[in-house]
Order: sequence, then C-alpha cells, then structure tokens
Amino acid sequence: MRVDDLALTVVLVTIFGWCVLADRLGRPGLTAPIVFVAAGFAFVQVLGLFEVGIGPELVKLIAEVTLVWVLFGDASGVRLSRFRRDLGTYVRLLGVGLPLTVALGTVIAVFVLGLDPWAALLLGAALAPTDAALGATVMSNPAVPEKVRNTLNVESGLNDGIATPIVLVAIAGVATDHGIAGVEGPGSAVLALALGALVGAVIGGLGGALTRTARDRGWLSEELAGPAVLALALIAYTSALLVEGNGFVAAFVGGLMFGNVAGRGGAKETYFVEQCGSLASMVSWLIFGAVAVPVIGAQWSWAMVLYAVLSLTVVRMLPVALALLGAGFDRYRVGFIGWFGPRGLASVVFALLALEDLHGVASDVVAVIALTVLLSVVAHGFSAGPLASRFRRAAPAAAGR
Repeated sequence: MRVDDLALTVVLVTIFGWCVLADRLGRPGLTAPIVFVAAGFAFVQVLGLFEVGIGPELVKLIAEVTLVWVLFGDASGVRLSRFRRDLGTYVRLLGVGLPLTVALGTVIAVFVLGLDPWAALLLGAALAPTDAALGATVMSNPAVPEKVRNTLNVESGLNDGIATPIVLVAIAGVATDHGIAGVEGPGSAVLALALGALVGAVIGGLGGALTRTARDRGWLSEELAGPAVLALALIAYTSALLVEGNGFVAAFVGGLMFGNVAGRGGAKETYFVEQCGSLASMVSWLIFGAVAVPVIGAQWSWAMVLYAVLSLTVVRMLPVALALLGAGFDRYRVGFIGWFGPRGLASVVFALLALEDLHGVASDVVAVIALTVLLSVVAHGFSAGPLASRFRRAAPAAAGR
C-alpha cells in the first residue's frame, strides 16, 4: 500500500463523514472550516500522511480552482434588481468600509509588525474579505433580521472579488522588491486586471445568453446544465490567461454577468458550481491546516497575536461603524455586522497563492493570515448561534415597547 493512497483515502473519508453528519456535528457550533483545518493539521503533525505527495504545484492548482469557482458562484448569486433595493447599504460597506479596512489593516501592519509597504498592503487586503460560510448559523437563522442577513451575504459575496486585484498587485509589488522572477510587476498587474474584467464580461454575458436561449428552446439538458456552467467559470479564467489578463477577476465578473443574463433558471444551474466550490473549499481548508498553520509556529510572536486580534475587531468593526452611520441600523445591528466579518476561504487562498508565488519571502505575512483565520474560525464559528439568538430575545421586548 502506497502512502499516497492511504492519505487520499483518509481525506475522502473525512469529506464523506462531514457531509453526512454536518447537521448533527454543527449543533454544538462545529463548522466545516473548524473540522478540516484541524484534520489537515493532524494529518501532517500527528499522522505524517502528507510528508510526500503534496507538492507546491498541486497546492497552487487547488487554490486557484477553488477561488475561481467561489468567485464565480458568489457573483452569480447577486441579482442587480435586488441589489438596487439596498444599494445604499452595499455602497457604504463595499465603497467605504472595505477600502477603510484595507487601509487601516495596512497601516497597523506597518507599525505593529514592521512590514514594508507592499507586504503590509498584501496583509491588509488579504484579510479584508469576509466569509459568510464561517457564520452559516447566522445566514440560516430566521431570528436574524432579513436585512442584516442580506447585507452580510451580499458583502461577503462581493468583497473577495473586489479585494482580489489589490492582493495580486501587492504580491507583484513584493515580488518586484525582492527580485522574484515569474511574477508581474504592479503596472502589468493593473493592466491584467482590466483585461480580465473585459474577458469576464464577454464570456459571462455570452454564456448567460446562450444558456437562456438553449433553455427557452428546449435544447438544454437539466442534467448537464450544471457541468456546463462549471466549465464556463473555468473558461472565463483560462480565456483571460490566454490574453495575459487576470483570471480571477474574469471569473468574478463572468459570474456577475452570467447570473444577471441567464434568467431565472441560472440560479439552478449555478448550484452545481456552488456544490463543487464547497467540495474544493473543504480540500483548501484541509491544505490550509496542513501547510499554512504550521507556519505560525515558525514565525510566532506576540505582535502577530496583537495584529490578529486587532484585525478581527478594530480593523473590521471601526470601518463598518463609520460606513453605516445614518444607514438606519441600531447599535446592536451595526456591532453584529461588524463582528461577523469572519476571515475565511478567500484569505486562505490568498495566503496559499502568496506562499507559492513568493517562494517563502512572505512567510511572515502568511503566518499572520493563518493565525487570524484560525482565530476567526473558532471565534466566529462558536459565537454565531448565541449572538444570533439575541435578536429573537430582543423581538418580544421591542414589540412590548
């Protein structure tokens, strides 16, 4: 029996076990990230399963495919008609709160960790996106007001796509400063972003129009519609690479265009992308536990802990509070939205990409990302239920008043 076969079997058993028992295991507050990060760490540090067979190219491939499917799936679920209803709130969070979060995280990284500007920007941008999956209890809890749930859902669906260009430009800046070959400079990276957006708009728009036409004429097979959209997400990515554009931005814009052009049936067709994205996410969390979490020990310092705590509190909550001034939310709702900015899959993928593209130069940045995400996985995973239930207790009191 080969070690690779044993490792693969153990991983597949873990995925199957979680998928079958997720509802039961989730009652005490366990989430997929908690389970798979712990499993990945244990597989390496305790069982030694991945001492061979998990090369950097495989890590990068899994990270890239995961991010493509997640970006496409998240963007495809944003309907511009519904988006316009609470447009003011989203503009506040994404147009004011997100840039302030990146800026504050960058400045604190310079002063607390002593990072150079490009590395600080990489850290600030990589930890700016939020992940609603870590607070899944919030999204499915009817006690949480619908507007709060929608706000968190749309914000988490869009902020990773908006942060991606900043992260990639920052990686390019770090690579230029350290003379690392094979990574575009910041100027080329900005041009690649524009090309990626253009390619994504064309591919997503055409794909959505063709899908809608085929569905209306009875040409579309329901069994194959999901794999078709899954392939379309990758087509947007690879097409952008062919013209030296940014594939991640292409996937995000492509998903946004597809979701709004394909019509009502598009939601059903993108469900397969979301399912595959969930599977890839489990593998990414496991790799994160196996590869990135051990980096924490090698780079450990109290400054890292301080930055991680500030990132989950002040760096997130202060910009949200400023962005939502006068938006009609009471203080508890503002605090709730600010707290539930869990750092998740996007930050993990950004860390894995930085780890592979920068060849260890950014190991200190990766360690801080890993520690912050690890704290977020635990803190947000276990606090989601209790904090959401406060809305239910507050409702009768408000009705009485």
